[in-house]
Amino acid sequence: MYSFPEPPYFLLIFGLFAGMTSGAAFEATLKQKVQEWSKNRSTRTLAQMKGVQLQMPFLGIAAGICVFLAAGLEIFGFPWWLSYSISLPLTLFISVLVWSQLGKLLNQLERGGSKALDLDSIN
Repeated sequence: MYSFPEPPYFLLIFGLFAGMTSGAAFEATLKQKVQEWSKNRSTRTLAQMKGVQLQMPFLGIAAGICVFLAAGLEIFGFPWWLSYSISLPLTLFISVLVWSQLGKLLNQLERGGSKALDLDSIN
């Protein structure tokens, strides 16, 4: 039977790759949604645009980072069950914080336009 090498370098690289590729897809989708909203200023709010097209890459980022963190802990000698029991709640907690912050940023962008997000203009 085939088994993975005992520090899981493959999982570390796979998690990093999955997180980065999902991040690129998330960025492209978010830019596309904001540009669509900016062009026609539809009645749909930006916060409501966080549909499946945006959630899937975000979940890919979260899953990739969870695997990356768990593999990193395993490389330092933690057993797999402890690594995932640490990385899964940590990833879920941070993902919820980032997703809620994204919603707040989109609402702020909708109310004040891109000038509301310009931190350099604050005196």
